[in-house]
Amino acid sequence: MADREKGGFWVGAAAVLFYPLSWMGRRVYRGGERIPRQGPALLVLNHVSHLDPAVDAVFVHQHKRVPRFLAKDSVARAPIFRRIFLGSGGIPVYRGTSKAGDSLRAAHQALREGKMVVIYPEGTITRDPTGWPKRSYTGVARLALENDVPVIPIARWGTERIWNGYDKKFRPLPRKTVVHSVGDPIDLSAYRGGPVGGGTLREVTDLIMDEVVRLLAEIRGEQPPADRPRAVGGD
Repeated sequence: MADREKGGFWVGAAAVLFYPLSWMGRRVYRGGERIPRQGPALLVLNHVSHLDPAVDAVFVHQHKRVPRFLAKDSVARAPIFRRIFLGSGGIPVYRGTSKAGDSLRAAHQALREGKMVVIYPEGTITRDPTGWPKRSYTGVARLALENDVPVIPIARWGTERIWNGYDKKFRPLPRKTVVHSVGDPIDLSAYRGGPVGGGTLREVTDLIMDEVVRLLAEIRGEQPPADRPRAVGGD
């Protein structure tokens, strides 16, 4: 097995902050052997709680990798988290501004350098009160198609019971179970090498998120809504 990827000072600082937060839940990891121990990869997750980045960072770190998160630029402006986020390789996302293209360029560069990039295609916590993924942006498809790297779907469930984004309630006790379930890399060979237009980006985004939803349904032991909206976001 490969040695742990070296992260440096700021990754260590993030670990000091995030590991105690992750201990608020009982961690259950399924399919962790599918996380590459070296080389580039794009990890695609659903987003149900503001606690997700902390527990997801610990999940990746437990598998001996350093996660590079794509996150809203407001994170990079937060007084406490700014230095940790940027110092550990975080990639701020500037939506609707002249800097919007910089976000994907930085993510492309990280993948070319053999890094592990983590993305929440919904862009923020889901607006669905039952926790199913809803609106997804197509930037995930651009990253997946323009880089020949493993695209790995992951569903995570349980953080919403600790920190709920709807009622703003924080309920650390009693401890809840937080499950990560990792799927097989998604085969995108049928889409590679062809034109990357809007229709293709939406189709690939749906394909990726459908696999995340499938994993989430397995964790929850439920069927997702039949009328779940498809990806409607832009870049």
